[in-house]
Amino acid sequence: MSSSVSRRRLLTGAAGAAGLLLIGGCSRDPGAAVAPGSDAVRRAEGARTTPGGRLVSAKLTARPVALDLGGPIVGTWAYGDRVPGPVLRARAGDRLRVDLVNQLPAETTVHWHGVALRNDMDGVPGMTQDAIASGGSFRYEFVVRDPGTYFYHPHVGVQLDRGLYGVLIVDDPDEPGRYDAEWILVLDDWVDGTGRTPDQVLESLGGPGLDRNGMGHMAGMERAQSALLGGAGDVTYPHYLANGRVPAAPVTFTGKPGRRVRLRVVNAGSDTAFRLALERHRMTVTHSDGFPVRPQSADAVLIAMGERIDLELTLGDGVFPLVATAEGKSGLARAIVRTAGGRVPPASQEPAELERQVVLASQLRAADAVRLSGKKVDRTLDVVLGGSMMPYRWTINGKTFPDTEPLGVEQGERVRLRFANHTMMFHPVHVHGHTFGLADGGARKDTAVVRPMEILAVDLDAGNPGQWATHCHNIYHAERGMMVALSYRQS
Repeated sequence: MSSSVSRRRLLTGAAGAAGLLLIGGCSRDPGAAVAPGSDAVRRAEGARTTPGGRLVSAKLTARPVALDLGGPIVGTWAYGDRVPGPVLRARAGDRLRVDLVNQLPAETTVHWHGVALRNDMDGVPGMTQDAIASGGSFRYEFVVRDPGTYFYHPHVGVQLDRGLYGVLIVDDPDEPGRYDAEWILVLDDWVDGTGRTPDQVLESLGGPGLDRNGMGHMAGMERAQSALLGGAGDVTYPHYLANGRVPAAPVTFTGKPGRRVRLRVVNAGSDTAFRLALERHRMTVTHSDGFPVRPQSADAVLIAMGERIDLELTLGDGVFPLVATAEGKSGLARAIVRTAGGRVPPASQEPAELERQVVLASQLRAADAVRLSGKKVDRTLDVVLGGSMMPYRWTINGKTFPDTEPLGVEQGERVRLRFANHTMMFHPVHVHGHTFGLADGGARKDTAVVRPMEILAVDLDAGNPGQWATHCHNIYHAERGMMVALSYRQS
């Protein structure tokens, strides 16, 4: 899909779907949509502001680059000259100001994935802002309230499947500091600059009997059927990356035996879930999507697109591969942990831990401090996920975005979203501007997997007014229709 067509779909559709007359407008009619530029949005931002918060400033320049993945040289788009982009860091309660300069040959935006921020800074063209034209710039400014691991990426077309992503860390000033060192690890599936762009991949999806590399679409189905999520994605990738490097040229974390490490893992992939393990180590899961969970010991963890997971581990003595296999696919991403001399294991070596105790986010329990209260549900909304490979079309409640009917809510409500997956694909659903609680005290999250033919109910408190994109974080599913607006209405 060309950028002009993509933008036209967003601008004409998102505004209509969300019931907005003007992005910055405001209506006083009962039942009218709460616009991103409304007084209600400004009041909510004011309530997030706390005394003593600092102003943290940064600049991002989105531009074409030639990137070395550790051997393969690819032409892509990135923030600055590296992938992932710069780590942005603030403390809970700070005001983050980021100036985006667009040197791309296309429009773009930045979405702050997982952050409960003011609606007009959320980065969804046509729903919360106009797309930023080539040669233009935009200032994003908002208070970051909740500590945690987040990331940023565009929300235009399939730009996420280039090199346009980076990590945002919001530190907790009351962090107990149980670890000696921190390591940020970003996983990605990579196609750009290998003979195809993500836009060309999108156009090829749904071709008769072919997957995206021209191989039979049934290739790899045996592994897909054994995947814990009930399937794989739609795209076959030539590379899987850990911190921007292919497995043959991995990044290395160097430490000392016995030291405790906090590992912040982000899945920035567009179509791939990863199963992650560190050879001869067990890990403790401490956070999911930024929010603390009851500590859960594991040999391996499974992380879907858009999810983040924080782990703590005690380093052993030696050289260990940290491996993330592409769930349901062939291929892996890899990094190295080194605490002693010795040879690096072969790039194809997979830790036995990958087949032992594997923890999914759906199995985690929220820490007591962040569990949702026992408030009764005021509104239940059904969100039926549908679609097919041929034609390549993905729906919510029978319609494709921008024609999906908004999910109307009112300020102060406890809302239950019932995601019903009527497809044979898994869908990591992401709700902008909010976190939700999984059932029965499950983890607080903003992205959760709905497995094939499964119903997943989540609860959220409607306390952040505006118009919020809610979509599958398989970027190809979202671009082909699986998105809807969570739409605040005036009471």
